[in-house]
Amino acid sequence: MKVFLKIEGGLDEIPSIDTLIEHMINVFEKTAFEVAAELLEIEAIKINHKIPFTWSSGWKSPIYCDNRLALSYPSIRLKIKKYLAEAVRLNYPDVECIAGVATAGIAQGALVADELNLPFVYVRPKPKEHGMGNLIEGKIVKGQKVVLIEDLISTGGSSLKAAQAMRDEGFKVIGMVAIFTYGFTAAEKNFQEANIPLTCLSDFNHLLQQAVKNNYLDEDQLIYVKSWRLDPANWK
Repeated sequence: MKVFLKIEGGLDEIPSIDTLIEHMINVFEKTAFEVAAELLEIEAIKINHKIPFTWSSGWKSPIYCDNRLALSYPSIRLKIKKYLAEAVRLNYPDVECIAGVATAGIAQGALVADELNLPFVYVRPKPKEHGMGNLIEGKIVKGQKVVLIEDLISTGGSSLKAAQAMRDEGFKVIGMVAIFTYGFTAAEKNFQEANIPLTCLSDFNHLLQQAVKNNYLDEDQLIYVKSWRLDPANWK
């Protein structure tokens, strides 16, 4: 099993080797600050410390993320495509197929598959209700090594459900790559239990550092926003 590094406190805080062994989530340090800056600039990620957003889960949050917006900006779309492809190439060199997780991961996955000249499939959240009733769209080759592409990781539930669907169809899931993760403890636990390593281009910690640097937040607002991730389900 590969060992990946997740830095909780930014570039200056390096966990011990015992901590590293426990982690399955890696932040791609090469891209973390740059991607955070781009997503903030185009408002794919919005921060509002005064009026929280309401997620579909009912959670209140000072942050809302919609990375689909990056697809509307050609230069950013190209950059993210190349970074995702590089993350796949470096972390999962044995990959034989790319899979997009519906719906937001479909476009990004197709772009990455094209960049790497690999087959592409995508995973529906539930089987198609007509026709062939497919859950996975594309050519299924049992035993093929696949990497899934996601745009956003919160708890990882829907992403790992897609990974399990791939496994059930006979694919060998060797990893997942996403644009952004909130870095929830629940996600770390879920990916650990599923034994699927995850590599992300950026995360919550790098986002907040970039937000302060670019004057989206001051230091007091930073403390307030940071408090959300400690207990997001009950945060007010």
